[in-house]
Amino acid sequence: MSKIIKLRKGLDINLQGKAAESLVEVPTSGEYAVSPLDFEGVTPKLLVKAGDKVKVGTPLFFDKNDSRVLFTSPVSGTVSAVNRGEKRKVLNVTVTADAEQEYEEFPKLDLRKADRSEVVEVLLKSGLWTMIQQRPYGIIANPDDAPKAIFVSAFDSAPLAPDMNFALKGEKANLQKGLEVLGKLTDGKVHLSVRAKAEGEMASMQGVEMHAFEGKHPVGNVGVQIHSIDPIAKGDKVWTVAVQDVAAIGRLFLGGKVDLHKVIALTGSEVAEPKYYRIMSGAPVASVTEGNIKPQAEGDKVRIISGNVLTGKKVAETGFITAFANQITVIPEGDKYELLGWAAPRFGKFSVSRSYFSWLCPRKEYRLDTNLNGGERPFVVTGLFEEYLPMDIYPMYLFKAIMAGDIDKMENLGIYEIVEEDIALCEFVDPSKTELQQLVRDGINLMIKEC
Repeated sequence: MSKIIKLRKGLDINLQGKAAESLVEVPTSGEYAVSPLDFEGVTPKLLVKAGDKVKVGTPLFFDKNDSRVLFTSPVSGTVSAVNRGEKRKVLNVTVTADAEQEYEEFPKLDLRKADRSEVVEVLLKSGLWTMIQQRPYGIIANPDDAPKAIFVSAFDSAPLAPDMNFALKGEKANLQKGLEVLGKLTDGKVHLSVRAKAEGEMASMQGVEMHAFEGKHPVGNVGVQIHSIDPIAKGDKVWTVAVQDVAAIGRLFLGGKVDLHKVIALTGSEVAEPKYYRIMSGAPVASVTEGNIKPQAEGDKVRIISGNVLTGKKVAETGFITAFANQITVIPEGDKYELLGWAAPRFGKFSVSRSYFSWLCPRKEYRLDTNLNGGERPFVVTGLFEEYLPMDIYPMYLFKAIMAGDIDKMENLGIYEIVEEDIALCEFVDPSKTELQQLVRDGINLMIKEC
């Protein structure tokens, strides 16, 4: 690492309920789920039905847009249900796990001799290709493409995000193998980004170009890191892989089996004992939250989020953890009306402006809820987004171009460089309370359709 990349813009939101460095091994749960809704642009075609027996790594469905892209079972057992929503839309496929796990076998390739097509074939057949995301657009990568580079962020800066150095203890060999696999997929570089002065075992990884970052959230977002290292221009394609998914790819090529265990953090002000849990992908939410949510006063509710408070998805305790989540966050629901709340001093509230007294206590941890404190308002130019987004784009004008459906302006203003997570902080500070993440996804879908 030649230098530290320092980002001046951003915002750290200090919330109560950070996970203590204590790891719980979660036993095999009754059911696991694989959902096509966790992946953008996927139209599933089922390969199994209720009652079918499957092994770990057996395909459950594929993407109609590319039949080579398979989604496989994280556990062996019996397909218990294919759950559907409106218009028979597939919501998820659930598998009841066996006590003893059986595995599909995949070839253990010698990466020194294997060519790219062999590596791609193993990733596709195992279902791990779905972990590789393409920028622009934030969709599953096309196996036929040749990306100019692959980016991996080894840390997360979101509110209450897990410490990846702790989560990845004992995974050094798997990470190294996973990075070697990624190196076979591109003629360019594999970029590994770490937090400055907290590199951990990542500092010893070979065959990658290392970058150290310093700053506030969203410094851990891979999109922000790409913008700082090698920005995406029109016609460019780069791939990204989450660091725990790199370890899963490494386990596949070292052991010849799909092993989708990962470590997630149970966090939030309403958690009795925030800590880390080792789970299998697609595990039920209750496997980590049951018995660990603080008792609530009568009438009070909590919101369980699969992911962080900025980009996560609301789930029920009877639901399942989403594919890319590294944490579960539990916060107050915030569905109570505050009488004359605008006139109260609000010492326990957080604000990026000086409307409240939170600016006097920068290190205070807050118990925030989901209350919007008002409804959607006119979308006006404030200059606020530019203060917090550490990217050389004009977010306000980009959002307006998306609203207008102006593809040329969207291209010129940076639509290729962002996905939802990159502008989640803009949505948090937005006084107009516009759903900017959904707006950006609508703009991306328009680009995919038209271009």
